[in-house]
Amino acid sequence: MEQPGFFKRNWQILTPPHGPVKSETPLKFGILGVGNIALTTLIRPASLHPEVTVEAVAARDKTKAEEFAKEHGIPKVFESYLDLIQDPSIDAVYITLSNDLHLEWALRSLAAGKHVLLEKPSVSNATEAELLFRSPLLRAPNAPVLLEAFHYRFEPYWTAFLALLDKPNVTRAKVTMNVPQSFTDKKDLQFRYEVSGGALMDLTYSISLLRDIFGAEPLQCTSCKVKRMLPPSDELCDYGYDATWLFPNGGVGRAAEVLKGTMGWTLRTSLFEEEAWASEAPDDPERGAPMGHASVMHREMVLPDESLPEEQEKVMTREVRMSNYIWGCIWHRIDVDDWYIVRNKADGTVVKRWVERGTKKAYTLREAGIDRDSEPYWMSYKYQLDEFVNRVRGRDGTGVWVSGEDSINQMKMIDMAYEKAGLPVRPTTTFRLDLSGGDD
Repeated sequence: MEQPGFFKRNWQILTPPHGPVKSETPLKFGILGVGNIALTTLIRPASLHPEVTVEAVAARDKTKAEEFAKEHGIPKVFESYLDLIQDPSIDAVYITLSNDLHLEWALRSLAAGKHVLLEKPSVSNATEAELLFRSPLLRAPNAPVLLEAFHYRFEPYWTAFLALLDKPNVTRAKVTMNVPQSFTDKKDLQFRYEVSGGALMDLTYSISLLRDIFGAEPLQCTSCKVKRMLPPSDELCDYGYDATWLFPNGGVGRAAEVLKGTMGWTLRTSLFEEEAWASEAPDDPERGAPMGHASVMHREMVLPDESLPEEQEKVMTREVRMSNYIWGCIWHRIDVDDWYIVRNKADGTVVKRWVERGTKKAYTLREAGIDRDSEPYWMSYKYQLDEFVNRVRGRDGTGVWVSGEDSINQMKMIDMAYEKAGLPVRPTTTFRLDLSGGDD
């Protein structure tokens, strides 16, 4: 089937067709918090899902909650977060609160029997991650479902990108991201230490991508340079970072994200001029993909070739690049460069060299090799919601998921970076859930 072009696809992303008829027994969501992110991350995807409705919202300011509910057609407004999670008609909770409140309200929601979709970063640090994702509440029979919302993982194009990698033989990976300042601001809550803010926390996609690219957890953070907020802002918070990790196979992963336009720092500074990466040629696709670029290099591989004389061998080195990994539903491109060399075995003299290039895109699951129906205008949040519902209903999904151990390891990697940068790990909440019947 012919796919819609750029303009039609993006028009449908903004104005999707009318959703399907709703199930008689939908999964009923309540939202904790009234951040604008909920429209994109849950409300709009829910309108496209036959088994999901958004039924309730709660905020510290009830007036804001009422305005939010009226604007988005949400039937119920609760006086408090606790009132919402104690309502027996609510099946699942979407938590959009500041990072320092994630552990408390995820645990409270799970204890109330609610499934939880939890905005990233899941919690404040690795200690909290272990408290949450290894909670007895998740080991009980018929335990609720808990998912950290790393939405990009569920996109078809990310599945297609990973399929082109030979993870054990990745030697280096660089992931960068410029976030336009219009998307966020240094005055926002996510850049305050006391609520577990900072770029490594909020702009954490690049870190997650490295773990996915190597298919392993790093041994150590070998360097981490950060740009700290300036007085009178919170100097314990970072608004940009450039960090490097060593992985078990000897590979090196480098991640950097920055709030573009803030205090003049961009990704094209000396922080990125220390070494020559293959993708930093004049036609570097990163220049056209401000919302994220990944470049992955592999070890040289010797290929059998019976047409060559005995004294020669053929080797290949692969580079795979992903342009616009965050908003790839709008536009993305996957480039594969296979560099070939024929050389003499004795002294390594090159006899011949050439490159074979290919490009791939995957806006639907079938284009990514997954035999399931989907629409090219679906955003990552719709795919994520599909998998969340499949887990709740006990159905097989695409196989893409963010496990609890995955989320714990993500926070460990962030903590490594803060420690290397000389900044404190984000603070641990004093909240603990008393499973015997009370809180302390």
